[in-house]
Amino acid sequence: MSGRIGRIALGTAALLTAAAVGYWFSLDKETRGLLKTLPTNRDLLFWTQEQRDAAFRAMDRLPVLAQWRTMHASGTPRTLPQGEPLALPLDVDAYLQAQHAAALLIVQGGKLRLERYGLGFDGSGRWTSFSVAKSFTSTLAGAALKDGFIKSLDDKISDYLPDLRGSAYDAVSVRQLLTMTSGVAWDEDYADPQSDVARFNNHQPEAGVDALVSYMRQLPRAAPAGERWNYSTGETNLVGVLVSQATGKPLAQYLEEKVWRPAGMEQQGTWLLSKTGQEISGCCIQAAARDYARFGQFILEGARSEGTSVLPTDWLEQATRKQADIDVPGRGYGYQWWTYDDGSFAARGIFGQGIFIDPARQLVIVSNADWSGGARDPVALPAREAFYRAVQQAVDGEAAR
Repeated sequence: MSGRIGRIALGTAALLTAAAVGYWFSLDKETRGLLKTLPTNRDLLFWTQEQRDAAFRAMDRLPVLAQWRTMHASGTPRTLPQGEPLALPLDVDAYLQAQHAAALLIVQGGKLRLERYGLGFDGSGRWTSFSVAKSFTSTLAGAALKDGFIKSLDDKISDYLPDLRGSAYDAVSVRQLLTMTSGVAWDEDYADPQSDVARFNNHQPEAGVDALVSYMRQLPRAAPAGERWNYSTGETNLVGVLVSQATGKPLAQYLEEKVWRPAGMEQQGTWLLSKTGQEISGCCIQAAARDYARFGQFILEGARSEGTSVLPTDWLEQATRKQADIDVPGRGYGYQWWTYDDGSFAARGIFGQGIFIDPARQLVIVSNADWSGGARDPVALPAREAFYRAVQQAVDGEAAR
């Protein structure tokens, strides 16, 4: 018996060793050097900066997260031709250092005019998106409306997610969910371990109920639907579950069909999953910096696939203009896009992730970072806004000359 137990133990050890070796080779060369600092818990809001630096480039390979789906690269990747370097009125190296940036790209007029990397990251790696994923999810909601899977934005979300019936979300419309004006209580405090955004991903779901829906249907009403904007990652998660239920497809598959391949993505991307196997649609797409730029260019050009938009005719006009007042002068919120009164708009994620799009200047700016001052770094965030303005001024200066 002892010999048999020994053989089982040796076999188990061999399997574990093989798994460890497989995990090691799944990591890029930079991440292998950071292996000792990779986090071993799911509470990413409270990881140290060293852990974040290591993990943000390897979220889809962390054993503690360990579930994701893949968006496969396009068979015909879109080229991003090199353009003339854009002359900026600032020290780009100092800006990158202050932002603790992993990547900074500027595409203007369809040409790559600046591409810089930091933190040992490069163009072959995938960096996590955080809430930049919200704007991908919004685009899928538009595609589902165009395809007829969602009949109207004025439909009740409980028509698509019956498990929400009887909850505070019962009478909330798809449009109100997209604009985060449901009136349902939600706490997005990234510094508070008891906030909803910190707790929902560790929620133990009821049997047979999606983990995200299980958490969200317990929340109370705080205001009448449609009357108040409140930023809520949980609501984007509901949008994703709704789109997946309506289309009958995993979000990653639908994203591959409607965005990843039509946009000509050069590398595969991944999307992390919840405990019940649903993409965490308010977060957690992993992609190469150039592919984030391709998404921005895809949106800038009307989200077209083979000459036809994957979105309803007026979707982008509605999605990227102010639908809700966020009490910031000159700013607003659309359908999961942050809007500016000058017609530009942005996808934003905590710790410095961003895609800024300015149609008037044919401009896309991609940022990947790990802000030293936290999820909503009070110094880095306004500095990035100032950088956007500086790039716009540089483009205008060229046009004037």
